[in-house]
Amino acid sequence: MSEYNFNQIEKKWQRYWEENQTFKAADNTDKPKYYVLDMFPYPSGAGLHVGHPLGYIASDIVSRYKRAKGFNVLHPMGFDAFGLPAEQYAIQTGQHPAITTEQNIARYIEQLKNIGFSYEWEREVRTSDPSYYKWTQWIFMQLFNSYYDYTSNKAESIDKLVAAFETNGNADINAACDEDTPAFTAEDWKSMDEQEKAQLLLKYRLTYVADAVVNWCPALGTVLANDEVVGGVSERGGYPVERKLMRQWMMRITAYADRLLQGLDTIDWPEPVKEMQRNWIGKSVGAELDFAIEGDGHIKVFTTRIDTIFGVSFVVLAPEHELVAKITTNEQRAAVEAYVSQAKNKSERERMTDVKVVSGVFTGAYAINPLSNERVPVWIADYVLAGYGTGAVMAVPGHDSRDYAFAKHFNLSIPQVVEGGNLEEEAYAGKEGKIINSGFLNGLEVKDAIKAGIAKAEELGVGKGRTQFRMRDAVFSRQRYWGEPVPVYFKDGIPHLLNESELPLELPKIDAYLPTETGEPPLGRAVDWKYQDQYEYELSTMPGWAGSSWYWYRYMDPQNDQAFADKDKVAYWRNVDLYMGGAEHATGHLLYSRFWNMFLYDLGLVVEKEPFKKLINQGMIQGRSNFVYRVKDSNTYVSYGLRKQFDTTPLHVDVNIVENDELDLEAFKAWRPENATAEFILEDGKYICGVEIEKMSKSKYNVVNPDILVERNGADTLRMYEMFLGPLEQFKPWNTHGMDGVTKFLKRFWKLFHDNDGNFVVTDEEPTAAELKSLHKTIKKVEEDIERFSFNTSVPTFMICVNELIPLKTNKRAILEPLTIALAPYAPHIAEELWEKLGHSESISFAPFPAWDEKYLVENTFEYPVSVNGKTRGKLAFATDTPREEMEKAVLADEQIVRFMEGKAPKKIIIVPNKIINVVV
Repeated sequence: MSEYNFNQIEKKWQRYWEENQTFKAADNTDKPKYYVLDMFPYPSGAGLHVGHPLGYIASDIVSRYKRAKGFNVLHPMGFDAFGLPAEQYAIQTGQHPAITTEQNIARYIEQLKNIGFSYEWEREVRTSDPSYYKWTQWIFMQLFNSYYDYTSNKAESIDKLVAAFETNGNADINAACDEDTPAFTAEDWKSMDEQEKAQLLLKYRLTYVADAVVNWCPALGTVLANDEVVGGVSERGGYPVERKLMRQWMMRITAYADRLLQGLDTIDWPEPVKEMQRNWIGKSVGAELDFAIEGDGHIKVFTTRIDTIFGVSFVVLAPEHELVAKITTNEQRAAVEAYVSQAKNKSERERMTDVKVVSGVFTGAYAINPLSNERVPVWIADYVLAGYGTGAVMAVPGHDSRDYAFAKHFNLSIPQVVEGGNLEEEAYAGKEGKIINSGFLNGLEVKDAIKAGIAKAEELGVGKGRTQFRMRDAVFSRQRYWGEPVPVYFKDGIPHLLNESELPLELPKIDAYLPTETGEPPLGRAVDWKYQDQYEYELSTMPGWAGSSWYWYRYMDPQNDQAFADKDKVAYWRNVDLYMGGAEHATGHLLYSRFWNMFLYDLGLVVEKEPFKKLINQGMIQGRSNFVYRVKDSNTYVSYGLRKQFDTTPLHVDVNIVENDELDLEAFKAWRPENATAEFILEDGKYICGVEIEKMSKSKYNVVNPDILVERNGADTLRMYEMFLGPLEQFKPWNTHGMDGVTKFLKRFWKLFHDNDGNFVVTDEEPTAAELKSLHKTIKKVEEDIERFSFNTSVPTFMICVNELIPLKTNKRAILEPLTIALAPYAPHIAEELWEKLGHSESISFAPFPAWDEKYLVENTFEYPVSVNGKTRGKLAFATDTPREEMEKAVLADEQIVRFMEGKAPKKIIIVPNKIINVVV
């Protein structure tokens, strides 16, 4: 093969890698291990666009480089295959989600293989495969059978808790549990029946059933996670979402809050992601106070600033707070109910960020300040969230901006209790000063006042010091079909686990994928689906994050049917060395994964506390949208430069029928039926489209299919071009036309190995100093770039090197062989082909990465300006140790210099070392 035929070459080596399992990792070896993982994709029907492979290419470069550096590399791929999109498609078409999921996965695998990733496909996992979700269910069962012991600071067996109850009740228990857990003695415990004991244990279990305020989407018939709600509507479909109290499975992630915070200091993650997790966990140290309600009951309030207690002029409840209906007076009931209904349609995110709109309703009730004994009104407002703190706040408008705005709007009092400025005059912004107008706290510094306030509240029995977390327990059930069944059945309303031998509990067949007519989840449609033919199974399924919260361990041992992974294999691979994926998962997948990993660590099932040592968030490749301009009330389209002469409407056009912003007119006519009769007003005989950089989206017709580019330019070109676009973490616009530069580079690289007739010609001659310098500075730069994940700067380095070698007519094995190995992580197909041509029978994947030598990088040449009778006539480069006689010979052999000597013999040649050469004739 003399020409660079990338299509043939790439298919050939992709077959070779698959047939020879080139990238198969050993499960135990003397080599150091390196585990590279991409966040596995959800396989949508649209397949991959050019933005998706960005992180995959980067992680593949690292994987191939680490193999060349002598590491045993684990680089697997799988699919997060449960989810709402497949279920929605099933609802619309009646087709089982498993069928579309299988089709979509097949499409993804084909596309991924076409780009030449070094995945070990033999380890592929799919979360929707029963052999996989058997172990997701098994982990759920371990959580159900565990509680969190704050004394040992880890998860413990529920049996240990029961034993403690039997001995001494819960008097000495220091464990994570529900707020309303009662105190009881051993005698109380023993007198309870099995149902009462089971109910009490649910208050301690790490997964439990409880009433929770959730995002309910009636149109989709399911609960949605916070990140699935945008602007008060579902991200998928744009349907209204309301906050609703529902019976749900929960995960007691709050038990791990402190450890999740501390663990962030031990991992190499982007600081913005760590900060997002810190804010989400939201640790606050303060006090919990009881505000007695006039008539009956009390409101629990958490505050970090008990020193401002004398500045409280009202209390605010979240609209969903359980006390609202109870304390609202008849006169205020209609207004309160209307406000509560309105608040249901706003997401938590909207309520937290919409600071300009002030709204609220007085309940008609009053509460008593526990330290000042003042009577304060109780309001409801949507800026208070039921899921944060206690769902109630003591409002101190003199020193809190939202409370201040609320008080001003509703004409409530604004007392000042801390020296340092009232919000009416300037932003208080947490300034610390002395306490004023505050009874027994008067004159104290803020820190001392906080201590004194907590002590007084505890002395009076109206409050206590407390550490509070913003993070709530995670809702762990979805009213969907296409998810993992929960391995639970109900007996007398109490959940019971299946036996481990009965796993997996597989999804039953149903006649439709909608909720039942009576409002039950889709699983309620299953016929005769009962445990032991009599007990109801749980009808909700697990959320999408269940299967992705432990999947990296399954890659270590994907075929094991006796455990989620063999202990020895877990001990060898330990955890992920490099994890590549999007920052949008910061408070979802990445947080839940850390939680499940810590739990498995507590049980002694894994050996690392943290799942992912290093995380890199790749940026987004943005689409380059093109526009056509339709003249109003016509089917005529005017070119971009002429558009202002007409009344036009800009319309997105498929970028695949546009090249260099020029529209393919015939392709446009064939694109849509209504375009068949289109007419065009051209400029210089062409239709030029408008351009805008936007997010890649099918609706904007700017999605670029990598299959087309691989077919047209080659996978190696695509891989190098995506890296060339810019720093990995940044957003970058896509421009298909820019790929030509990489294509030309690969052709020039190929030509180094061939003569003008296309024959493969590589010699064993000794390389020159210039060749060695070019090679070694390239190896050094590429190694440094990969080690610091700066892939974009390696591509021009390769280009510069080839541009330096071409005029030197380099075809020496000593130069081309190591250069090919260095290029292989970026362009593996061409590297494999040339490696084979160089006479090697084993894949280049196993060739050691070349070492660079500093001695070749020292500047050991000088380029002399050469003059004839004092006038510069050319330049010649010489090594610094070149003998004078050789320099003189070279000068007199140079055609350009001789031409200016006009046939005269030189009288003398003056050489000033590292300065000039002057020929005197």
